[in-house]
Amino acid sequence: MSSGGSWRDRARRLGGAVEPRMLATVLALAGCVWLFIELADQIDEGEAGSFDSRILLALRNPADPADPLGPGWFEEFGRDVTALGGFGILTCLTFAAAGFLWLSGRHRSMLLLLASVGGGQLLSTVFKRGFDRPRPDLVPHEAVVYTASFPSGHAMMAAVTWLTLAAMLARVQPNRVLKAYVLALGIIVSAAVGVSRIYLGVHWPTDVLAGWTAGAAWALLCWTAARRLEQGGSVGPDSRQKKGATE
Repeated sequence: MSSGGSWRDRARRLGGAVEPRMLATVLALAGCVWLFIELADQIDEGEAGSFDSRILLALRNPADPADPLGPGWFEEFGRDVTALGGFGILTCLTFAAAGFLWLSGRHRSMLLLLASVGGGQLLSTVFKRGFDRPRPDLVPHEAVVYTASFPSGHAMMAAVTWLTLAAMLARVQPNRVLKAYVLALGIIVSAAVGVSRIYLGVHWPTDVLAGWTAGAAWALLCWTAARRLEQGGSVGPDSRQKKGATE
């Protein structure tokens, strides 16, 4: 009788801990989706032009809009930062991380990473072709571009990839300070990539905001699905991890 009561007490405590966390996740996901829809609606109705133009011009020399603010080395730094969200860098980073996960026996984590990044790239392509927004023509571009503008693929894929990798590292790190540090780095890199796209004049600010929200929503959705599958038993511990835990 006491063991049954103890089991019920543990279940209630677990439910009390999980429910607020799941509620927060759902609210964050809903917020990202809502913001993306609002941005897309403004773009479709042409209501974002004044906001976009003011911010884009604020990052340029008032006497010469063709000249980004700051010295030459800062402009080059902006190109270095924007590369952290480029297709080549993110592809190399993803496959390098996937190889590490495979060799360390974390096969399910590897599949999760590949599905998250690959799905995000597909979603970004669909959005770009669907909205087909022209690139900014208000200032010269400081980087080569060859796709549509909305949403920013660099901002979206930086959020998907860096946040997914940060979440993976934080998940296996028991120290709360290090968890926060890793997650903060993922957020900072994602934010810096988006800002660099505006600074280089290749995206409107609303493109970047939409990229951030879509990327964060996709990464959050993938991780929520993975956690639910794991809790339901559909996805268990990786084989080598499980073997090591029993030895």
